Amino acid sequence: MTPYVFRGRTAVLTGAAGGIGEQLAYGLAGRGSDLVLVDVDAAGLAQVADRIGRVHPAARVETIVADLAERAVVDDVADRVRTSHPTLGLLINNAGIALGGRFDQITVDEFETVMNVNFRAPMLLTHALLPVLKAGPGSHLVNVSSLFGLVAPAGQSAYAASKFALRGLSQALHTELSLFDIGVTTVHPGGIRTRIAESARVGSGVPEEEVEPNREVFAKLLTFPADRAATQILDAVAKRRARLLISTSAKVPDLLARLLPVAHEKIIAAATTASVSRRRAPQGVAR
Repeated sequence: MTPYVFRGRTAVLTGAAGGIGEQLAYGLAGRGSDLVLVDVDAAGLAQVADRIGRVHPAARVETIVADLAERAVVDDVADRVRTSHPTLGLLINNAGIALGGRFDQITVDEFETVMNVNFRAPMLLTHALLPVLKAGPGSHLVNVSSLFGLVAPAGQSAYAASKFALRGLSQALHTELSLFDIGVTTVHPGGIRTRIAESARVGSGVPEEEVEPNREVFAKLLTFPADRAATQILDAVAKRRARLLISTSAKVPDLLARLLPVAHEKIIAAATTASVSRRRAPQGVAR
């Protein structure tokens, strides 16, 4: 498959108002792409678009404020893109939400909301935009899964289920869409330094006294810079890579899960606890 060409083509990017998505937007503009940026955060989306306009004035940027948890809204986004862009170079399904809590501490509605944003929305957008992807020669699809699309720790049943589902869809599409010269990259970021910890939802059945400690543990694991993650993703697109694991925190658990399909769960849990404990230690104190 020939390398992907960014310049002069349109990229649709969800979850563009912050984190990896924001950095992807800047990177795409820098590589010469026109952009359709989608996010539920109107203010954040406007700031990203404004910065792109100042740094890359030649880039054409369209913003769509949308809650991808709602199917009708996703359908409307797809309709708008199809109408405005009869050919499309790149679709990056990056938007996602996290939900903490044991399976018995979250409601079915809370679980379904995570599935709707993290899996149903990418599935619907991909299905609806396939005709315009096929119309653009050498198009590409990126689905941002997660470390938790490789391993499924306790307290992440909804998030892991959604990311494993996205991984499975992506792998099937990688084979199917190659028939149309459309590349597919599945991305599994590890602990990327974003606001996902502070913005993560918490199951309604989780005791209040457990919320902040768990949020702090999660946040301490997020160390890899988002701009570096975005660069790696765009480089993978250019090279038409099928799979990208970002940071050691994704690569090591993936290796353990393949070598030790059951035992890896206890090893990863112990390693996570040790890592957080080390970061809590005062400077000069070894643990």
